[in-house]
Amino acid sequence: MTAVKKAASKKKAIDDNQLIELYMNQVLQNNAEPKNVFVFCKENKIVESEFYAFYGSIEALKKDIWVKFFENVKSTIEQDQNYLTYSNKNKLLTLYFSLFEVLTLNRSYVVFALKEDKNMLKNLQQLKDFRKHFKSFIVDMIDTQSSEEDFKVNKIAKPLYVEGAWVEFLFLMKFWLDDTSKGFEKTDIMIEKAVKATFDVLDTTPIDSLIDFGKFVWKEKFN
Repeated sequence: MTAVKKAASKKKAIDDNQLIELYMNQVLQNNAEPKNVFVFCKENKIVESEFYAFYGSIEALKKDIWVKFFENVKSTIEQDQNYLTYSNKNKLLTLYFSLFEVLTLNRSYVVFALKEDKNMLKNLQQLKDFRKHFKSFIVDMIDTQSSEEDFKVNKIAKPLYVEGAWVEFLFLMKFWLDDTSKGFEKTDIMIEKAVKATFDVLDTTPIDSLIDFGKFVWKEKFN
């Protein structure tokens, strides 16, 4: 008994990143979620208390996966010393491209997570905390604008602009989920056109950009 206890005491404690990795691997291998925490821990040879030290439920873990995605992106962006000198337009482009780079690295899981249930609103519940981080980032972007071309952003009520950015991201993510082009190059085009249209709306001559954006969406979704 003593030997067993000593061996157990030397076992390295699991952390939240390892739990997430185990969960993502398990759902992709089984093409299904574990029924509960007990099943998840049993199949991965984890003591339940280790799981509950980080998450109160499977749903909480699922939400944190998306938070980790965003934190990864934020960390990458902040390492670029030139980022703070970008215009808001280029900051938003950087955010979107960085987000979709991370999502692409985890595409198999993202597709499973967002298409698991036919009820899209139910699937989006797992993005609740991600949404808070996303909107906070957009608010900070507006508050720390560094280019003369950014002043027009504040002509729109900040909450409206922030919420609009979130809706735009969801639209882009839906497009990316359905994108079958090589390297998701059509999503890259869509991001550029969407951001250009968004900022042209703040300008005095948005018509050409909006028409171009609309044509691209129509071509990709309805032809």
